[in-house]
Amino acid sequence: MNPPEIRPAQKGDAKQILALQRLCFQSQAMLYEDFEMPPLTQTMESLEEDIRTRTVLVARNAGEIIGSVRARMIDGACHIERLAVHPRLQRRGLGTRLMQEIEARFSTAERFELFTGHRSEGSLRLYEHLGYKRFAETIESERLTLVHLEKKPLKT
Repeated sequence: MNPPEIRPAQKGDAKQILALQRLCFQSQAMLYEDFEMPPLTQTMESLEEDIRTRTVLVARNAGEIIGSVRARMIDGACHIERLAVHPRLQRRGLGTRLMQEIEARFSTAERFELFTGHRSEGSLRLYEHLGYKRFAETIESERLTLVHLEKKPLKT
């Protein structure tokens, strides 16, 4: 497989992104016994709005979207959301590439922030490997605690 191209999403990508997102977050839904989590219930209209109002990146190989991530700036902080890599391609560096690319798009950010579930060991391992540090936890339900992580960019 050639290295995937990473570029900004277009409105026409929404259907493939939504399908990928639903595929990728199935494992999280099973882990937390919650099939109503926002990545699984997001509508096409809501995703199209994200593409219009946020920075949404896709990784594409041979026409297929195999990865995606989105972010937006709020009060100087870049909030990164919904990193998704096709299950057959996980643990090969694509999530790292997507994270590095989204961070590069927000070079003026004072910090980067994201969250994941407390049982999402692979995600926590990836984010911590990329320099993110845990700074808060919020209890969403008896099954889910969100772990909030942040990273301060290196200033040159």
